[in-house]
Amino acid sequence: MTTLTQPVSRRPALSTPRLRVVLLCDIQDGAQQRFLEAYEQLRHQVAAVPGHVSDQLCQSIEDPAQWLITSEWESARPFLAWVDSEAHREMVRPLHGCVRDTRSLRFSIMRETAGSETFDGPAPVTDGTVRHALTFTVKPGSERTVAGILAGYASPTARVDERTRLCRTSLFMRGNRVVRSVEVAGDLAAALRHVARQPEVRAVEEAINPYLEEARDLTDAESARSFFIRAALPAVHHVAAPGMPSAGVTRHALSYPVRPGCGAAVAALLARQDRLAAEDRASPLVAGTVFQREDTVVRVVDLTAAPESVPGPALGVVGPRAAGVLSRLVDLGGHDLRVGAELGRFLDECRMSLVTDRRASDS
Repeated sequence: MTTLTQPVSRRPALSTPRLRVVLLCDIQDGAQQRFLEAYEQLRHQVAAVPGHVSDQLCQSIEDPAQWLITSEWESARPFLAWVDSEAHREMVRPLHGCVRDTRSLRFSIMRETAGSETFDGPAPVTDGTVRHALTFTVKPGSERTVAGILAGYASPTARVDERTRLCRTSLFMRGNRVVRSVEVAGDLAAALRHVARQPEVRAVEEAINPYLEEARDLTDAESARSFFIRAALPAVHHVAAPGMPSAGVTRHALSYPVRPGCGAAVAALLARQDRLAAEDRASPLVAGTVFQREDTVVRVVDLTAAPESVPGPALGVVGPRAAGVLSRLVDLGGHDLRVGAELGRFLDECRMSLVTDRRASDS
């Protein structure tokens, strides 16, 4: 650590922070050796994953059954692409028979001190809200039925525990794709477990099961785990304009027709555009969150104007240069995004229908 009297050398802020992943493992009695053998095989496979930097295996000095696996990644994107893949599920399968319980924590590296040098990442998110989304598809022809089921449930209580509270759930559909965005103050994992236990939520999930394109059984732990891994749509960027009004603000979602392999580039472009919009007091953008997994990109925005009246900010592209970049990354269907009318038509193709938008009840 540096002392207060030492000069601190700073490198320029990183545009994309590195990611630290912490996996807490509670090993079953008598399974320590099998766990070590499984990890020994796993670590060489993980080392070959693009974006992986390093990992460590640690054992508690107080409880030998408690183990800690930490890994560092170049950024969140390569890790999330890997952890949501079928290859990851097959890779970690040998650990399942050794581990009683696990908990995964993910952190952006915001500042690092080595000797007398301090390395800074971008400014941390400080509003205390964790954002996450789930996405899945339903059988074509069932969209109206599913929308009615999803719109009709009773909101669960907001308070999860002393430090965690549900804030908001927004649910959208476009075609047969469903996107559920959640905002949580506190521990996201605790909030999701809390919601899953609520009888009103369980009833809704059971009701839509027959209409899902990919079958699931939420009463089976492995089936439920596999579904939520496939459905996870992590937030990769969030921005909010300072001092913007809450009255007259409406929420919208857009699903982008990303060209194969361009998901990360689309998410990065939208993040830059939203960051610039948040700094412009004349912009109608109050807040924007970009969710991305591989080539699935969804953006949830809060606007002070109707999207059709401000198609550029609504889509996350302001000016011909940004429109030209986005044009190369998405399937335009013949649209020229540099033309105002075409921008509006592309907005209509991306815009999702709002099913429900609720702030959880405290009761």
